[in-house]
Amino acid sequence: MPKLKTKSSAKKRFKLTGTGKIKRKHAYKSHILTKKSKKRKLKLTHTGLVHESDMNSVKMQLTLK
Repeated sequence: MPKLKTKSSAKKRFKLTGTGKIKRKHAYKSHILTKKSKKRKLKLTHTGLVHESDMNSVKMQLTLK
């Protein structure tokens, strides 16, 4: 069986933590920032975790499964 290639878009967007969870960045932080509050932009800066329902598809894209 040949090796599976990792999706280039996924390897740019996701990072694996030490405990096996997958980190991601928040959306809506790239443009049209003037109408967004300072509090909202600050929360979007921090990383989040991929939801459990999406975990399998992200792992397949990263060829971790």
